[in-house]
Amino acid sequence: MLRIITWNIQWGLGIDGRVDLARQIAEARNIADFDVLCLQEVSDNFGNLKGNDGGNQFAALAALLPGFTAVEGVALDIPDGAGGRRRFGNMILSRRPVSQVLRYTLPWEAAPTRNMPRLLLEATVETGSGPLRVMTTHLEYSSGALRRAQVEGIREAHRTAHARARTLREDGPGTYVRFPAASAAVLTGDFNMRPEDPTKRRISESFEDGAPALVDAWEALNGAKAHPYSFCIYEQVNGPPHCCDFMFVTEDLRPRLRRITYDQECQASDHQPVLLELDL
Repeated sequence: MLRIITWNIQWGLGIDGRVDLARQIAEARNIADFDVLCLQEVSDNFGNLKGNDGGNQFAALAALLPGFTAVEGVALDIPDGAGGRRRFGNMILSRRPVSQVLRYTLPWEAAPTRNMPRLLLEATVETGSGPLRVMTTHLEYSSGALRRAQVEGIREAHRTAHARARTLREDGPGTYVRFPAASAAVLTGDFNMRPEDPTKRRISESFEDGAPALVDAWEALNGAKAHPYSFCIYEQVNGPPHCCDFMFVTEDLRPRLRRITYDQECQASDHQPVLLELDL
């Protein structure tokens, strides 16, 4: 069994206004003895975010999970005005061995709305059934046009990964060393759109080259039953409660799906954590 949790942690900020990364890790562990934890909104040196002390949360989260491989996915990297850097993005922490790690900068089209760079972070995790690509992302909040472009970037990253998995690349020394490739993948994250959004539906469309489609795991297990709310349950400053956090699996993994659950009781972030269980 492989257990994956995805969670937009809002830099550790809970509904009570307190930033506490240790609390969030404890909450995740209460949900499941997870193998992989995918996080969005991890910060470093952003003391100007509500409740944040400006610490390096990438390092702090790694320290809270000894024995896990900690993979950073920095989407935003800017100067702090004092000779340092401020960083913001995603993270994957895996108890299973991790081989290849890739970071895809998603398309950043011009838009008049408030927006920032976005990233798709991918870690190939070793499982008993072979390598599995685990991807996590956080798409733009304020622009549908940007989200559409970013979804195309995700689809292209998945298509090229499938093509690499079908091609026996020449091995080599040093930087040319070859690691196992995989078409099978899990895509997680905060997509900042609702289940019925056509852009969200675009993620699951087929590929002309035969790459396996990315299937919404909730829909695969629950059919037309509505997704549970994952955002704005305890704070409605961003609208009424709705779902914008999803887990996708490649269609070849559909028979291995066992469970997906949305924890709607947790108040350690403005988003709710989501658990996926796979037979692997």
